[in-house]
Amino acid sequence: MKYWLDLFTGSTWKEFLDAGADVTGFRERHRKLVGKVQPGDILLCYMTGVMRWVGALEVKGPSTDTRAIWHDDEFPQRLAVKPLIRLSAECGVPMDDFLGKVSFFTDESMRGKYRGFLRGSLARFAPDDAKAVVTALENANTNPVSREVDPKKLARRPLFKVEIQQGKKKIETIVSVPEPEEPPASGSQVTRHSEIQYSLLTLGAEMGLDVWVARNDLSRTWAGKKLGELPRMIYELPTQFNEATTRTIELIDVLWLKGNSIVAAFEVECTTSIYSGLLRMSDLLALQPNLDIRLFLVAPEERREKVSQEIRRPTFSRLERPLPKVCGFLPFNKLQETVDGIRKLQIASALQPAFLDKVAEYFEG
Repeated sequence: MKYWLDLFTGSTWKEFLDAGADVTGFRERHRKLVGKVQPGDILLCYMTGVMRWVGALEVKGPSTDTRAIWHDDEFPQRLAVKPLIRLSAECGVPMDDFLGKVSFFTDESMRGKYRGFLRGSLARFAPDDAKAVVTALENANTNPVSREVDPKKLARRPLFKVEIQQGKKKIETIVSVPEPEEPPASGSQVTRHSEIQYSLLTLGAEMGLDVWVARNDLSRTWAGKKLGELPRMIYELPTQFNEATTRTIELIDVLWLKGNSIVAAFEVECTTSIYSGLLRMSDLLALQPNLDIRLFLVAPEERREKVSQEIRRPTFSRLERPLPKVCGFLPFNKLQETVDGIRKLQIASALQPAFLDKVAEYFEG
């Protein structure tokens, strides 16, 4: 029997419990680790933000459950589980109780750091550490003690410590990665959004490139096909980025990749505000100012003036690499006409991503 870490926020723990507490999920990049977890292994559940241990789950095996259990993420790599212990945040075991009792929190100097053990799910526990956590959970389950919980911490999204290049210096700072806005469940805007994603994904594959679709859009369909199952689709991003950058990139609507390099990124803006897509591009440039990626905002022609106004805001135009200079505007219709023409001429395989520079409009003037 092995013991593994399963991280939750206050929201994802509640959603897990509300869905029956019989399926836990992980991001696509955890696929290999999920494959190492065996029936009979135990997942020990830690709630970030409030920093409390709240559960123990016995693994039953892989799960084919595809329900939309979690609001903000699909967590497609899933395991069927049997809950052995499940506690509320109020009755969870505080991390402070383990000071000097586990290898990842041996003394006061490690407070809040925990040797990085709690940075990602499916870290494997040392036997003595697992025993300490299980014992504490069993005691809390038998003799619950309610402690006040800060509602803001319970609802807080993860924060990331990153180094950002500023000139010749690197500075360390704490950043957040906002989740995407929730689009309408149905309607013409969603249909159009999926159509453009499909077109970009299939064109990229025809050009011999690998493709990525935003992790929250993997299950969306167009022409009877799931976007996440299209040819040359990848499910893990290159590993050279820090966690904040990876979380930002994986929410971008469409990526084209060549080997381990991202060569183009597309935000399709018809279900959310123009501003949200530009913010994601801006965050990416702020986190990785030296990153050489072609950036494009795809939106209806009638929103051209809105794009021009938003992209010229000081927050975007005063970046080290100004967004108006590096992020091109691709009108829906013009993009679709170009793609249709490429397919008729059967020249996609000979194209390079640079051809889009001639199609896009830049508002740097």
